[in-house]
Amino acid sequence: MKRRDFLVAGSAGALLAGCGAEQQPTNAAPAGKQQTFQWKMVTTWPKNFPGLGTGANNVARLITEMSGGRIQVTVYGAKELVPPFEVFDAVSSGTAELGHGAAYYWKGKSEVAQFFTAVPFGMNAQEMNAWLYYGGGMELWREVYAPFGVLPAAAGNSGIQMGGWFNREINSLDDLDGLKMRIPGLGGEVLRRAGGTPVSMPGSDIFTSLQSGAIDATEWVGPYNDLAFGLYKVAKHYYYPGWHEPGATLECLINQTAYDSLPAELQSIVINACRVVNGDMLAEYTARNNAALQSLVNEHNVDLRAFPDSVLERLRTLSEQVVAEIADRDALSAKVFESYRAFQRQAMSWHDISERAYMNIRGG
Repeated sequence: MKRRDFLVAGSAGALLAGCGAEQQPTNAAPAGKQQTFQWKMVTTWPKNFPGLGTGANNVARLITEMSGGRIQVTVYGAKELVPPFEVFDAVSSGTAELGHGAAYYWKGKSEVAQFFTAVPFGMNAQEMNAWLYYGGGMELWREVYAPFGVLPAAAGNSGIQMGGWFNREINSLDDLDGLKMRIPGLGGEVLRRAGGTPVSMPGSDIFTSLQSGAIDATEWVGPYNDLAFGLYKVAKHYYYPGWHEPGATLECLINQTAYDSLPAELQSIVINACRVVNGDMLAEYTARNNAALQSLVNEHNVDLRAFPDSVLERLRTLSEQVVAEIADRDALSAKVFESYRAFQRQAMSWHDISERAYMNIRGG
């Protein structure tokens, strides 16, 4: 862990020293005396949970370290200061200066916010980062959150997730009928239209809900986190691929007023600490998932299965309907949708002869 912390901190220093640091979205506060700031970060994750919770910790640690202690960030896990699904409100109101979660948890604030976490059958992590940083996605994200006094920053990505844990086999579309599944965001609405019942709950409640039969299935993240939660103990079948979250972007929520109070150099540290963790978390999941999957299959005898093609085709059709309907809600939603889809087509055209072509010929 000490070596990993050193690597993350080193990445942060290189990023801040080199070119490519994000342009600041607001006018920087004038530099003054060496004022210090005591900030709180609330998260939707269990405290210190591998990947997600430690990602939030890393954002806080990097901000504190790179600022030389001028910003001191204290992290509160889910339920320690506020309930997990009240993180957005806590940051918006100023109860906490920072939050860490996922944009699809706040669909009650703005349905189109879900586009900034994951779109079913949409862009993967590499494509999402390209859209956010170089395709106008970040500017749109800020526009969506601006009315709430919140500044968003990408602060982690799990990569392509697993399809989930099921206590019934999924052999046809009929097997989705009446299925109670913990699945948030746009994927939840797709499941509803396929005949299932989506259930929204924080990660800390998943194990007991699946164990008690309150839900029949759950998606969480992938092998690294699913093994840590012990989900193999309460579900029989592990399905792939994660059609609903092909590259889930996590976010750091920043209270706009608190951010505006910082001098320019501290604003840069906050934004770029998030950017460092955004890349680091994806690298961690890429490194950890396969070893965890082998443990699940070989040590815990998990039944690993692919979704039938007919089920995926139906889910894809329903996903297109759900996304198109959100795009019709208002002008801003339409603008986000058009930008997202245009960039996805652009990325696919390139990846067809680059990433996909290479994967097909690489071999073992």
